[in-house]
Amino acid sequence: MIYQGILQKMRTQATTPIHYELALGGMTLPVNDYLGKTLYLQYTGRIFCLHCGQKTTKSFNQGYCFKCFRSSASADMCIMKPETCHYHLGTCREPEWGQNHCFKPHIVYLANSSGVKVGITRRTQVPTRWLDQGAAQALAIFEVASRRVAGLLEVMFAQHVADKTHWQRLLKADAEVQDLVQIRDELLAQCADELSQLEQQFPEQFALLTPDVQSFLFPVMQYPSKVKAFNLDTQAEITGQLMGIKGQYLIFDTGVINIRKFGGYEVIIRQESV
Repeated sequence: MIYQGILQKMRTQATTPIHYELALGGMTLPVNDYLGKTLYLQYTGRIFCLHCGQKTTKSFNQGYCFKCFRSSASADMCIMKPETCHYHLGTCREPEWGQNHCFKPHIVYLANSSGVKVGITRRTQVPTRWLDQGAAQALAIFEVASRRVAGLLEVMFAQHVADKTHWQRLLKADAEVQDLVQIRDELLAQCADELSQLEQQFPEQFALLTPDVQSFLFPVMQYPSKVKAFNLDTQAEITGQLMGIKGQYLIFDTGVINIRKFGGYEVIIRQESV
């Protein structure tokens, strides 16, 4: 079967192992079914904005045209750095969007993907966010009332633990099991004074959680010894045996591709006969 359509991040289901689907052109590619098979992926040269749908010559911030990148609240810098949220200053690009997205319950969490990191996500995105990051383990720490407060907590914890995933390490091996409960308790002790100050600044806006650690298994047959990333802007055709899926990466025996990075790119995908 031949699939053609615009790339968007893969859909996930928290099964064992994680189940992946890629929506293309009204059809759904069940990615797990192609493990061990040789796939051909071709970029057609066309890009469409995932926000407005218009054709564009270049993609910004994983799927925006330049106009939407400059004007949409979902592409503002505070999405990447939520502690810089400026809604309270009256300068939000789209106040209604901000109300619907940034003033919803958020989770501050620890995840173990390429190592332990701190992160935030909307409560409705649990566990999707963790699966998109390729986390083998995850532990929710706080539930908070807004994205800004979540960002301030993340910055506080990031003084003691990483806040980014090392993508090459993620794609070379399974993460070693970590005691996330112990790490959480150590962080709470290290940040006790700052937590007290935040509680005074934002009373009754965040609550400590005590859930169990969640664990996830990704469908990877074999990890590469050396990670080579494909770039559709410089290599329009990719062929390789699909060896695994982790986070938003397809792992081929010839290299890896970050599907989310090329959001909006139109591609053709088919299985190659051996």
